[in-house]
Amino acid sequence: MSLTAIPIRGISEISSGDDLASLILGALRRQRLSLRRGDIIVIKHKVISKAEGRIVKLTAVRPSPRARRWASQNRLDARAAHLAFAESRRVVRQRRGILITETRHGLVCANSGVDLSNVDGGHSAVLLPVDPDRSALSLHRALRRATGVRIPVIIADSFGRPWREGLCEVAIGLAGMKPLLDYRGRRDPHGYRLRVTQEAIADELACVAGLVCGKLARSPACVVRGFRYPAGNGRARDLIRPRRLDLFR
Repeated sequence: MSLTAIPIRGISEISSGDDLASLILGALRRQRLSLRRGDIIVIKHKVISKAEGRIVKLTAVRPSPRARRWASQNRLDARAAHLAFAESRRVVRQRRGILITETRHGLVCANSGVDLSNVDGGHSAVLLPVDPDRSALSLHRALRRATGVRIPVIIADSFGRPWREGLCEVAIGLAGMKPLLDYRGRRDPHGYRLRVTQEAIADELACVAGLVCGKLARSPACVVRGFRYPAGNGRARDLIRPRRLDLFR
């Protein structure tokens, strides 16, 4: 199997209410490309958030006392800190100026995913989509209406990782495919029956796209071509480990 990642270039700056399916298909046409059966769209969450109006002007934020204390202790922007606390379900770690939270979605990440980069030079913050799986399903359906082809959609974000340096892409929204490839019950080439192996293919595909849709690449979406994905009504939420199985809570 060979895999191709094609960056979608020329998508204009996104505003609230924009039709993302039309913008993606228009950009592909200008590249003389079209979607094929078997293709997967991976799109950065910031594009989704902007289209859904999940942008907050920092001048409109009135920081809480908690945010002011944290920001003062660590020379941070109290307004951004306020948004990070407000978007969280719980604080996982809070030390040395680093705030790790669990969002309302169940994602564990820095600052609840609140980000000031690639917005308007630091005057506004972008929040995670309210329901990334629903956002992915909406785009999946819009692309199918426009093309007649069933195209899975993965919404990706950059997360840090415990015990590892650097960021990697993860799938925070998904529609049109299953997020996991389940090998349990199969035998390896030596005859050993696998008992626990599930491969997080949605995250792996997000990482493939991340190589051509980097922070400064101006390509907020990508077509991944050549991967035989398991079709189904999957959700990125299914990648979040249940509390009863999580050894680190």
